[in-house]
Amino acid sequence: MDKNKIALQLYSVRDDAAADLYGTLKAVKSFGYSGVEFTHGLCSHDPLGIKAMCEEIGLVPLSSHVPYPTLKDDLEATIDCYVKLGVSYVVIPYLNAECRYGTEGFPEFLESLPAIGKALKDRGIVMQYHNHDFEFVKTESGEYMLDLLYRTVGPEYLQTQLDTCWVNVGGEDPAAYLTKYAGRIPTVHLKDFAGCRSENMYALIGIDDDKKQVASEKFQFRPLGKGLQNFPAIIDAADSAGAEWYIVEQDSPSMGLTPMECVKASAEYLLGL
Repeated sequence: MDKNKIALQLYSVRDDAAADLYGTLKAVKSFGYSGVEFTHGLCSHDPLGIKAMCEEIGLVPLSSHVPYPTLKDDLEATIDCYVKLGVSYVVIPYLNAECRYGTEGFPEFLESLPAIGKALKDRGIVMQYHNHDFEFVKTESGEYMLDLLYRTVGPEYLQTQLDTCWVNVGGEDPAAYLTKYAGRIPTVHLKDFAGCRSENMYALIGIDDDKKQVASEKFQFRPLGKGLQNFPAIIDAADSAGAEWYIVEQDSPSMGLTPMECVKASAEYLLGL
């Protein structure tokens, strides 16, 4: 792992970023991160302004999570925004229930991706897909939905962004899954957790917020090295698979720490390996 290629998904510190993006970026840099991954909306800032902030602070505006409906319905304006920001990757971060395997929307989702991926590629941006655990449902052919997705849409238009926490929660070994997609994983999400799959755990990623307390009693996101993940094995596998950037993400703080304290602890862990 190149320790100059560690980035932070800013959703981890979303409230801080919304209140003071410049100050948050400076703090992220001081923790040892070299890049940042944005979420769609950019905290209501102009992309050129954010690019200037990153250049001044010394952070790479690496990538951004962008919802699939935004890409489908407003593709050209969305691409223009992220070209201005200077990102290398645009990542579909989540798939709403009506577009998942077994629904009428799933074939349409698959069919639309090559055109979206090509439009991004033509402007110098690589499209990726970021998984959760619901992609680890078996299809009629016996393969996972996630594997069906990557088999149907080739690597020329869709690369992986495996979230190692959700791979584990989905019942698979993260290191083995990284190896499976060797050569197709330019960025990887590093995320730690404790506990077991909870019925309400998606409240911890901002869905069904009213159930957050119930969810956290069974499942917690943790700073790296404070949970169940075997990161030495994960990082070895990712290195061998050709991963270029390692992106830290912690959807919800835990252990009595603030979000900023959590991402600082994760950076210290990675830099200390």
